[in-house]
Amino acid sequence: MMNTHDTSYGAMSYGTTVLPSVQERNRVLRNTYWLLALSMLPTVAGAWLGLATGISRAMSPGVGLVVFLVGSFGFMFLIEKTKNSAAGVPALLAFTFFMGVMLSRMLAVVLGTANGAGLIMTAFSGTALIFLGMATLSSVIKRDLSAMGKWLFIGAMMLLVAGIANIFLKSSALMLTLAVLAIGIFSAFILYDLKRVRDGEETNYITATLGVYLSLYNVFQALLALFGLGGNNED
Repeated sequence: MMNTHDTSYGAMSYGTTVLPSVQERNRVLRNTYWLLALSMLPTVAGAWLGLATGISRAMSPGVGLVVFLVGSFGFMFLIEKTKNSAAGVPALLAFTFFMGVMLSRMLAVVLGTANGAGLIMTAFSGTALIFLGMATLSSVIKRDLSAMGKWLFIGAMMLLVAGIANIFLKSSALMLTLAVLAIGIFSAFILYDLKRVRDGEETNYITATLGVYLSLYNVFQALLALFGLGGNNED
């Protein structure tokens, strides 16, 4: 019979709940950070390809939306299916490449504005600062944040629906409002996902990386909308 405090399996048992050891949690967190950093490379490569070929801008907004939704959810399904195998990391990196290609449409618009490159760097710096802030908070907050999950998910779904609607409404006021809300919601998602890893609630670093990556992607897009497009759109 296994000792209830046997850490040879990287976990400690408390009643019916098995929590990973501190060493195991730190390993998952470390791997998450490394894979998150690695995922930036195919994202940049995908964005460069999209800008160079114009493939994303060549699609109409409706077609682009369908390609984005089918591609992103298809990749996320694949990542979930392969997260415990050797194919998990390549699937995640392929997904981040695809997301970079999709991001190129907005990047091209921002680059067409005054000081576009500077605005992109400002959005990137702001995203990095938000990540560092949320990562720091996740290490000092002691309370359980698991209850945040369902509310953040509801907020994200509402943003998705409103964002799709605004593709056809073309309201700059709504776009900026959604951008501000997205920064708040997905910043909180970063905190939530990292805290789950630290608390031992998420033990798969590929899943953890996917969650944090998507939040960073959405924060960056929202900052681009505020900095790059906010002053260049009128109802």
